Amino acid sequence: MKSAMITVCGRPNVGKSTLTNALVGEKIAIVSGKPQTTRNRIIGIVNADDTQIVLMDTPGFIRPRNKLGDYMVNIVKESVADVDAVLFLVEPVAEIGPGEEALLENLRESGAPVLLVINKIDTVEPSHLLKVMAAYSSAYRFQEIIPISAKTGDGLNDLLAELKKVAEEGPHLFPEDMITDQPERQICAELVREKILRNLEKEIPHGTAVEVTGFSERENGIVDLDVTVYCEKASHKGILIGKNGAMLRKIGSEAREDIEAFLGTKVFLQTWVKVKENWRDSEVMLRNFGYRND
Repeated sequence: MKSAMITVCGRPNVGKSTLTNALVGEKIAIVSGKPQTTRNRIIGIVNADDTQIVLMDTPGFIRPRNKLGDYMVNIVKESVADVDAVLFLVEPVAEIGPGEEALLENLRESGAPVLLVINKIDTVEPSHLLKVMAAYSSAYRFQEIIPISAKTGDGLNDLLAELKKVAEEGPHLFPEDMITDQPERQICAELVREKILRNLEKEIPHGTAVEVTGFSERENGIVDLDVTVYCEKASHKGILIGKNGAMLRKIGSEAREDIEAFLGTKVFLQTWVKVKENWRDSEVMLRNFGYRND
């Protein structure tokens, strides 16, 4: 038996959560086209024959503008230490930006083996990948360079084979039937936040937090779920609710479908919206919403 702890890192929107979901085979991390979708470290567990791969999906590496941003950057820095390998996920662009440079500097300090994973290869010509590989190879000595498309599945078998190589002999870290360490309540809250990200524009989605305030199961298996969405301004509350509650109903309906698929049962979902001004700069509120380092 073998196991490996692997950190997945990269800039926002490079496909870290999409890759984690694809390797796990289940949706355990929310996905949207907006940056800062992932706020916490999310563990995904892949059991491949006698090898268990524990993936740590991390927030996109950003320039922090508030205490929530500081927390997310610290999560990335902590996650690249004391692991068996790091997957550095990038887009197929033949120029290394300042965000990637900053991440590479952190990886140099960590000393962990780094696999460069070039995602979204389905969006470029194969010949272009040679330029991308050359640019990154000149900046860092990677253990391997693996082109993939997390969306189509191209290259995932090659990536999994490389991850097995870094695994070390020893017992598995999680039970065989476990795919994530996240509690059901947390995943349900994140699925609601995903629908907010997908349905609303500009700053509003980034100023929201979601908390499950009630979770109970009836005798017939139906789950009653109470969710509160917190935003930073009264004007944002109005937009979240929408005219005659239309937006909140849309968010709730889309979230309920995913939650029912995840839980495997019918769900009765009730959603409320409350204002908590500047919660992203409040240590107490951040801890209440689960953004804590301990």
